[in-house]
Amino acid sequence: MGISHQTGSIVLRGKAWYGFYRKKVVDPTTDDVRSVRVCVRLGIKSQMTKLKARDALKAEIAKQTAQLADGRILKDGTVTFEWFVRNRYFPLRQGDWRPETAIEKTAQIEIDLISKFGSRTIESIDKFELQTHVNHLAKTYCQDRVKQARSYLKSIFDEAIEQEFMVKDPTRTLKIPRNLRPKDKQILTWEQLRAVLDAASQRDRILLMLDMTDALRPSELFAFRWKSFDDLNTLSITETIYRRKIRPFGKTPGSMTKVHLPDGLAAELRQWKLECKEPSCGSNQCKSQAHKKSSPGDPMFPNADGGFLDPANFRYRVLKPLREALELPTLNFQVLRRTIATRAQKLGSVKDVQSHLRHSRADTTANEYMQELPESVQQMVGTVYAMLTSTATKQQQAG
Repeated sequence: MGISHQTGSIVLRGKAWYGFYRKKVVDPTTDDVRSVRVCVRLGIKSQMTKLKARDALKAEIAKQTAQLADGRILKDGTVTFEWFVRNRYFPLRQGDWRPETAIEKTAQIEIDLISKFGSRTIESIDKFELQTHVNHLAKTYCQDRVKQARSYLKSIFDEAIEQEFMVKDPTRTLKIPRNLRPKDKQILTWEQLRAVLDAASQRDRILLMLDMTDALRPSELFAFRWKSFDDLNTLSITETIYRRKIRPFGKTPGSMTKVHLPDGLAAELRQWKLECKEPSCGSNQCKSQAHKKSSPGDPMFPNADGGFLDPANFRYRVLKPLREALELPTLNFQVLRRTIATRAQKLGSVKDVQSHLRHSRADTTANEYMQELPESVQQMVGTVYAMLTSTATKQQQAG
């Protein structure tokens, strides 16, 4: 195909803009290539300026001829989805992602998208294929992952258009399937929470009590050092841990703050600190030479080697056995955090719970963490009825 530098021409006919350009076509009878003049309606004058009409014509020419006005190739048949994502999309996006986040996002795009469309040319993928693939993901994965896959697809094709590899966006009307797998919204009762604390060892009980009381994220909880504790009634969140690496930042700017400790919990932490200093401490976590003398930089809840506990390892070695022993439906840090958010809704306002969980937005607290309590709804209905009938009752008594 030869290089085309045409920009076409536009004219106003009646109340609409029309554009004209030349396009090469093959004569079906002679197989000869000839040039034909094409007319396309661009839009109504009242809704489109002349400049916008020119831009619309340029886009149409690029769409139909696969070339831009300066001669650059718009579509390259050798550009596959995988090549574009690895060579054009990842390099741009990874600058905005934290290293740990980049690993997770890259892995998800590899598994959910590249494995499906990797060998296909990016221009050959249409909306039907994308929608059916998202529908298929909805049958296998949770709704958050499906929504992320759709978001990645839209972002990738937006970038492809921005970099002029294609004109039409196949994800423009890509929908999230309605029949998504429901999220796990289970919560525990106060009795179940107390049972977990009663069954845990000394270190694990204090750790879980701290997690439940202040609704901490595991990345915050397992990163505490003794210097985070002022020996009074506050803990400072200045670091987080992820895959055994300490980071000087949190999930949100507001998460790096101080959290309040009730008097009883502060006293338990002071006692735990003293026990960790003693060479004769009976706890396996404090027998290592590194923790015979606690220093400000030492982990508050050390592992057997004196280092930081790994949240994933703690879930497997501590929470899983507790769940099985107590026959609980589920037990993990997300459930504990959701439980506290839900149980606390009768103890304070939504803004109070939002501050407690250190969320950036109140709707995250209300919609994602706070769950409906049937007994609370029942009590509310009873109160509404009582309020509606109280005047009538007084009038009957007066009569």
